[in-house]
Amino acid sequence: MSVERTPPDRCRVLESYQDGVKAIRALAGAVRDWDVPTPCADWRLIDLAGHLRCVAENYLEYLQDAPDSRLATLFAQEAATAVLIRQQARQNAAELAVLPPEPGPDRIMSFGVSAGAYADLLPDMWDRTHLIYRGTKYTVGDHAGAACVEWHLHAWDMARATGADYRPRDPDLLVSAWHWGVPHLPLASGDAWEAVLRSSGRSPRWPEPDDRPGDRSGRSRRRSGRQTPSGLPGRSRR
Repeated sequence: MSVERTPPDRCRVLESYQDGVKAIRALAGAVRDWDVPTPCADWRLIDLAGHLRCVAENYLEYLQDAPDSRLATLFAQEAATAVLIRQQARQNAAELAVLPPEPGPDRIMSFGVSAGAYADLLPDMWDRTHLIYRGTKYTVGDHAGAACVEWHLHAWDMARATGADYRPRDPDLLVSAWHWGVPHLPLASGDAWEAVLRSSGRSPRWPEPDDRPGDRSGRSRRRSGRQTPSGLPGRSRR
């Protein structure tokens, strides 16, 4: 049976989820400048920290409201992928815009609280329907895989923004988790972790010369990319 049709192993998903949360908290603890650019187009590290807080809060809400969450309602529309991406991206931008000004560590602390509450609820709700997309039921466990992808991608973003690198210890799990937790987005082929990075619009070699925040005239560059499970824009590649 192919990876696409094999649900990810529950224990591996739970371990990967915790790995992602721990990685984000550890990386945040080493940050000295929250105003540096990230691989996420036009977002500084402080913006990424705010996004993490919002997404963790949303994921907890979706879990508690399953199968009647805002996310389930959105996917039940069976809209085109581009529409889903735009709607999620608008939600991300709106939520980030209304966050109170607060230090990066405070945003990461809030992220950790919501991400931890989500993890506490997962075991007893694992097989509950999370949403239905184009006639296929996806469970809470499937969405936990999407959360794993989200956390590990943003751990990589944080690492690269601070001049470090990051690779999850179980990238093959993230490939399976992508197929089941992010069914509306295609996944590239190749090395497991690089496939996840590229499919989210990221370049594994960021920052390349054309990824710098401005050109010689000082104007910022904006390029659209694909999305993470929460709809965050990545960077497209040439």
